[in-house]
Amino acid sequence: MSDTSFAVAQADMRHGYLHGAPGVLVSGLVWLTAALIGVVRSDTAAVYALLVGGMLIHPLSVLLTKTLRRPGAHTKGNPLGTLAMEGTFWLLAGIAIAWGMHVVRLQWFFPTMLLLIGGRYLTFRTLYGLRVYWVLGASLGVAGLLLAVLLVRPSWAAFTGAGIELAFAAVLFAQASKQNTTAT
Repeated sequence: MSDTSFAVAQADMRHGYLHGAPGVLVSGLVWLTAALIGVVRSDTAAVYALLVGGMLIHPLSVLLTKTLRRPGAHTKGNPLGTLAMEGTFWLLAGIAIAWGMHVVRLQWFFPTMLLLIGGRYLTFRTLYGLRVYWVLGASLGVAGLLLAVLLVRPSWAAFTGAGIELAFAAVLFAQASKQNTTAT
């Protein structure tokens, strides 16, 4: 693939998914919901909330993206669509690891998830051509490591994930808005 066609594929991803901002926003809200459930119910209920909510991230973010008048999909044949699917399969395998961590020590579930999701966001730099995803991925990864070492209460680890993702969602929406303004 030439540099030009690669840049076109990334631009298609940015356009189709609004820089990925709706997905990061929905993911942040899922983390926030899990954190609140952890405070109100139990840490175990928070784990289930993140797992169930995680299954809803993609469909809800596509719905939000379409509501914001973007396709919520990439152009058929975009070679970066394969990378997005491959990252999803790795994340699903990683969730099994996080579940195992939960069984060993409940305080490790959310930090493990932060590390996994942070790693997945690193690939979004390639998908969207946006360096902010390296910063987002690294932020989640560092937070996950620190929270695992400190053995913080699971709901506080979930609040951390929510805060990081919601802050980066705002940055991504701002970048998308700025690019949209300069393109017109």
